[in-house]
Amino acid sequence: YHSCGKDINLITKKIVVLIGDSGVGKSNLLSRFTRNEFNLESKSTIGVEFATRSIQVEGKTVKAQIWDTAGQERYRAITSAYYRGAVGALLVYDIAKHLTYENAERWLKELQDHADSNIVIMLVGNKSDLRHLRAVPTDEAKHLQKHGLSFLETSALDSSNVELAFQTILTGRGEADFSPNSNVVPITVQPTQSSAKQTVCCQNN
Repeated sequence: YHSCGKDINLITKKIVVLIGDSGVGKSNLLSRFTRNEFNLESKSTIGVEFATRSIQVEGKTVKAQIWDTAGQERYRAITSAYYRGAVGALLVYDIAKHLTYENAERWLKELQDHADSNIVIMLVGNKSDLRHLRAVPTDEAKHLQKHGLSFLETSALDSSNVELAFQTILTGRGEADFSPNSNVVPITVQPTQSSAKQTVCCQNN
């Protein structure tokens, strides 16, 4: 930091990574949180992109650096390098595409292999506005507790729970601190049964 001494104690930099399959809405979660924007024509991320936003936590300023990683297989070697040093991760799937939820187990292993051991991970079911197309029941994600992750459903389109998801990760609250009415519960994800390679889809519905 190039600030005077008193500011150093008040500003904390925290890195959060967004991971998950291509097309689940990671880039729009990032733009909704950092710029309050949503782009319906969002293209697949190439490599890694990031944006920053400062928030107030208990009287201190936390400067959040949010890394948005590409979900496509060919970028895996690049994106995994950004996991280390992150205090939190949002593991995102699309509630309307069950395969993106099944693949969360593989993404979780990526984090365990490359991220710091004390990273806080939240499973995020994005596109909750697509209720009529839901393929992953909320209860299916909620009742699983093996990995001790927290869980939240969000919509980058209508802003539902986006702020809560990032604030939760950035404040580093454990699952025991969640209030009963916040709809955040510890969960886990099922192992993917099929070993077949997923066809990468560029479409971001």
